[in-house]
Amino acid sequence: MHRVFTTAVSAVYPHYLTKVERKGHTRAELDEVIAWLTGYDRADLERILADGTTFEEFFAGATLNPNAALITGTICGVRVQEVEDPLMQKIRYLDLLVDEVARGKKMEKILRQA
Repeated sequence: MHRVFTTAVSAVYPHYLTKVERKGHTRAELDEVIAWLTGYDRADLERILADGTTFEEFFAGATLNPNAALITGTICGVRVQEVEDPLMQKIRYLDLLVDEVARGKKMEKILRQA
C-alpha cells in the first residue's frame, strides 16, 4: 500500500491551495475541481479537512464524476490513464486537476465534458 493512501487530505490540501494561489488562482477554483471530481460540496470538504479523513476514506466516500475517465495527461512523469491501482489513479486525477487550475487552464476544459 502506498503511504499517500493513509495520508490525511488535510495534510495535502494546504499544498494544493498554495500551488493555485501562487499562480493567481483561488480556493473557490480549487474547491470547484474537487467538487467536480468527487461530488463533495463545500460543507463536506470542510468536514473532511477537520476530521483528518485519509485519501483512502476520501475516495471511498466520493461519487466519482462519470467523466473522470476523460482526464488524461502526465503527473510526476506518469500518464494518469495508465495508473493501474484504482485509488492511486483517483489521487493522480486530483493532482492533475490541481495542476491544470494552477496553470490557468480554462475551467470548462478542466471540468471535462463528454
